[in-house]
Amino acid sequence: MPDRHGMSGFEHRTIQVDGLHTHFLEAGAGEPVVLLHGGEFGASAEIGWEHTIAALARRYHVIAPDMLGFGDSAKVVDFTDGRGMRIRHIARFCAVLGIESAYFVGNSMGAVNLLADTTAEKPRLPVRAMVTICGGGQIQANEHMRALYDFDATLPAMRAIVTALFASPAHPADEDYVRRRFESATAPGAWEAIASARFRRPGAEAPAGPGDRPFERIRVPTLVVEGGADKLLPSGWAAEVAARIPDARSAVIEDAGHCPQLERPEAVNALLLEFLDEQSRTGSAAEYAHSG
Repeated sequence: MPDRHGMSGFEHRTIQVDGLHTHFLEAGAGEPVVLLHGGEFGASAEIGWEHTIAALARRYHVIAPDMLGFGDSAKVVDFTDGRGMRIRHIARFCAVLGIESAYFVGNSMGAVNLLADTTAEKPRLPVRAMVTICGGGQIQANEHMRALYDFDATLPAMRAIVTALFASPAHPADEDYVRRRFESATAPGAWEAIASARFRRPGAEAPAGPGDRPFERIRVPTLVVEGGADKLLPSGWAAEVAARIPDARSAVIEDAGHCPQLERPEAVNALLLEFLDEQSRTGSAAEYAHSG
């Protein structure tokens, strides 16, 4: 299927993964890099990685799927294991595409999903090395966190989400940008899929926090990236997480919020290429012996 926007540098493709309609963006050639977007209302592969795909595609085969419930992929929810459902879906997505080993980059929810899988007893994703961007620290209980969770399908509420995600006031002041995210968040089934994923039975125990994972299980080279002006995560969390992961390092993107790949794309792209090129050049990244 041709690129709908012509100048974006990637193609829109759709496949069926175990009967589930799955949309993804694809560009470039070479070793595969899989990009996993965030989990806020209105998120999608295109919105999350529009400034990243073309830069990486000059050297790599870039694949950015819409995770279940987001973008143009199927609007489905698993109330007993929502995160696991998305991880299993991406693992099967990779298998359908014939991807046996890949570099992975995740932002926010995408990063948390990577950490959840790579700290599991039996990881499913074919991760060769990974970069986690603004996912893995303990989200702070403040008005910005509430904006992410309390979206009521109105433009002002979407502007509050955009305010939470970015350090600069430029993005929430951009009416076209806010409306673009709003339209993504209110497409048929999108609001329901994301809102219902946050339901929890009264009295049920809260899930373990991101910092409670057994990071010592991670067996692939890892780069943990922090937004220096992130309104949702505490300062210094990336270094703390990286210190608990074997063969890991951390970096801070100054003057960037929760989506530094959108707010300071040139700095993030340079960091990603440096890390990926190092892994490709050394060939020392261990691959998982994982079961699918």
